[in-house]
Amino acid sequence: MKLYTKTGDKGKTSIIGGRVPKDHVRVEAYGTIDELNSFIGKAMTELEDRELFGDILKDLEAIQHELFDGGGDLANVMKERVYKLTEAPIEVLEGRIDVLSEEAPPLKKFILPGGSPAAATLHIARTVARRAERQAVTLMTEVEDVSPIVQKYLNRLSDYLFAAARVVNFRLKISDIEYERSADVFK
Repeated sequence: MKLYTKTGDKGKTSIIGGRVPKDHVRVEAYGTIDELNSFIGKAMTELEDRELFGDILKDLEAIQHELFDGGGDLANVMKERVYKLTEAPIEVLEGRIDVLSEEAPPLKKFILPGGSPAAATLHIARTVARRAERQAVTLMTEVEDVSPIVQKYLNRLSDYLFAAARVVNFRLKISDIEYERSADVFK
């Protein structure tokens, strides 16, 4: 099988059940989810200590599969469709956020993204998740027949990625750097 098909050479791409321009809001949304998935994969390569980060690596692998499901749901325009992403992974993320938030030191102020390479990559993934969420909202506004679960999942995922980045730094004994002009925003 060849990797190139030449079917997109005129600026259109195939989605599940049709074809759209490559710059269509639907393509932007699921393409950003693909970008997010790649940053999560990069973060996983930076979490080299499997004993120290086994729980987070397990989470991130599950998240990668869920992102494929969500991207597929956004790419599907079939009249009869079954969405793959359900509420269950959102509940799992909420539980993991709670666990990770208890492990990291309490937060009072905004922090600067960074610390270890893995935490910095998780912060990048967090911001890409927020962009993907914004694009999903745009898609939901412009196209009524879109699963709202993808947007909700991305919203919760960005919170998970923030919590995970903080725990990665904490386990590596790297302190978060508070934004120096931040008021106390977390109580």
